[in-house]
Amino acid sequence: MVVVVLALFGLTRSFGSDGTTAGVMPLSDSESLPGGAATTVRQAFPSFMQPAGNLPQAAKPDFHAGKALAHQPWIKAPTTTDARDGLGPIYNARTCLACHANGGRGRMPDDDKRPVQHAVVRLSLPGDDAVRGVVPEPVYGDQLQSQSVSLAHQLRSLKGAEKLSGTEADPEGYTFVEWQKRQFTYPDGETVELRSPKVVTRNLGYGELHPDTRVSLRNAPPILGMGLLDLVEQDAIDSLADPDDRDGDGISGRVNRVWDPEAGKTVAGRFGLKANQANVRVQTAAAFVNDIGISNPVFPHQPCTPAQDLCLRTPNGNDPPRDGGASVELSEPLLQLVVDFTRNLGVPRRRGEEQPEVRKGRTLFYQTGCQTCHNPSFVTGESDAYPHLSGQVIWPYTDLLLHDMGPDLADGRSDYLASGAEWRTPPLWGVGLSEAVNGSNNFLHDGRARGVEAAILWHGGESQAARDRFAGMNKRDRQTLIRFVESL
Repeated sequence: MVVVVLALFGLTRSFGSDGTTAGVMPLSDSESLPGGAATTVRQAFPSFMQPAGNLPQAAKPDFHAGKALAHQPWIKAPTTTDARDGLGPIYNARTCLACHANGGRGRMPDDDKRPVQHAVVRLSLPGDDAVRGVVPEPVYGDQLQSQSVSLAHQLRSLKGAEKLSGTEADPEGYTFVEWQKRQFTYPDGETVELRSPKVVTRNLGYGELHPDTRVSLRNAPPILGMGLLDLVEQDAIDSLADPDDRDGDGISGRVNRVWDPEAGKTVAGRFGLKANQANVRVQTAAAFVNDIGISNPVFPHQPCTPAQDLCLRTPNGNDPPRDGGASVELSEPLLQLVVDFTRNLGVPRRRGEEQPEVRKGRTLFYQTGCQTCHNPSFVTGESDAYPHLSGQVIWPYTDLLLHDMGPDLADGRSDYLASGAEWRTPPLWGVGLSEAVNGSNNFLHDGRARGVEAAILWHGGESQAARDRFAGMNKRDRQTLIRFVESL
């Protein structure tokens, strides 16, 4: 028998010969307030855009200013305003929240007739790069930008617009998804249709991709509770890591090690689908430059590659440099407003946690072994800058570690230490509100899973045993476990 100590509560999980857990974490009153007793949002309406419940009154004007900036559509430079010009010249969205609608996850098209709008395509070549994390595709870089400020693109629905192509920086290409269908059959005979995406790029603007290019579709994840996750002590995350599976439970979570451009050194990663970003600030700044084409103090250069001459020569919206810094399109004060807005997003309270069915589903969640990766709880560390987020008992259901999810979910694209089959455990808080928040029920890194059940059935690799235990349940128990997850 192997014994593992769970972070925070010291729960001992004993695994018998059949792989099921013998112990279940004692029920805590704090579980109904997943974002912490003080910070959880108690409003009944579904939204991931509400401030933490205890955000100080004095901080609320900045929160709403940051929210307005995240909603603000950027425009082509130069213009009479210098506050929101500099879009692109190549980009994926005009605003931060275009993909994270209402703070939630992206919505994937159901067929290949409409281009992907809420997801991005990551690109790279085989190899390692200690600073970038990947070796970029030589012409297109490490992300395919599907829009541009060119008239040919903006007027593309009009006849004759194609004649303008090549006079300005063209989009790098349009992304579509062809869904490949398969059927999963439970031992009891019930069937579920699953799908996986085949990425199709059309109208590549700068020639064919390098033949060795690795392509990865990434659906926009929800952004609730990120400031709380930013304050989790690294020691607590490290204590859950077991890269060599010394305890023999089949789970070998790893910490990614990534480059922090502001610290100028390699640090632990915890944000991003492969834990390839160090903190909320760096992730926010990276989204500005890669997704919107807005340079900023963390990433002061445009997303154009050396092979994209027209892109490099397009006028930018850079403001005069401040305090000896670089000339950028998003000033430090404005970047910080968006960072603080993101950090202070609250987590909605749970729903129906007192119902017998949900409580039984909780027991099944533990007995299945889901908590071995979806670690239920942490306590946030102390922060002078964000004291209201400090010392909170939170229930995100993630260990923030990398896990091998098997060949079906592998994209073959490494990122720093993350292999092509490894993904960071996503938090489960707010899962049950996803569709109500913005209409999206698209789960997993590429949005293939339509609902919680499909997401579970795609689990492989380290999570294969837990998936098989779920599949081996009777239908009622499967639905009960799902009901618990949807209450989080």
